[in-house]
Amino acid sequence: MEVVFIGTGGGRINLIKQVRGTGGFRINGPPNIHVDPGPGALTNGVRRRQSPLRLDAVVVTHNHIDHSNDAEVIVEGMCGYGLKRRGVLIGSKYVLEGDETGDRAVSLYHQQMPEEVYMGKAGRKKTFNTRNGQFTLECMRAAHDTPDAFGFKLTIGGKTVGYTSDTEYYDGIGKNYSGCGLLIINVMKPAQDKYKGHMDSGEAEKLISEAKPKLAVLSHFGMKMMWGTAEKVAKEITKNTGAKTIAAEDGKRLSEDSF
Repeated sequence: MEVVFIGTGGGRINLIKQVRGTGGFRINGPPNIHVDPGPGALTNGVRRRQSPLRLDAVVVTHNHIDHSNDAEVIVEGMCGYGLKRRGVLIGSKYVLEGDETGDRAVSLYHQQMPEEVYMGKAGRKKTFNTRNGQFTLECMRAAHDTPDAFGFKLTIGGKTVGYTSDTEYYDGIGKNYSGCGLLIINVMKPAQDKYKGHMDSGEAEKLISEAKPKLAVLSHFGMKMMWGTAEKVAKEITKNTGAKTIAAEDGKRLSEDSF
């Protein structure tokens, strides 16, 4: 099993500048799962030999373009160019059903392609059986500016990978993500540079100290976390918490031995 970071940037400015990619990440067990396929998920994934044709599941945690832009084409790939009904699509309410205006991230046309479509919601837990194996997804609360967003703990091959998605720190988040071998945390800003609905590096440090993962990985960076800042933050968190923390990089691969 390995985790491959297709893109480690986020936020509206980086979304356009593409200082870091915005393609989300893959968990390759098997089964193989693409999480939050934002802009560049397809092209940058293929360049890194992460073919969507080998996917068993796609997870879209909320309907913001830096998490969902390439979801439809990635689903088509998972479903054999859209010609075979297979795989699982997991999305939030707004991703699948649309928000109050009717906007949705994945069209009804594309939702007909997978074998299963499942709505992720905080508190829900399910084990999925795919053609290449089994995984269990437990959805966690995300305090973001879209109310249907969720994070998760995903268990596959005896390993548990946690992912916060975009969220503020909230009471109980450390407990939610306890027991993770790997915890991927979206960190938009440096400490005390608060941006509503997102976590800064000081809050990430607090989460890590509470959840105590074997390995914490910071990702989904805004512009102020670029150019070495994320790496410095990760070293400081490691020093302060004693929990190994690293900053993700585009194309970085983590083997299961590391977590």
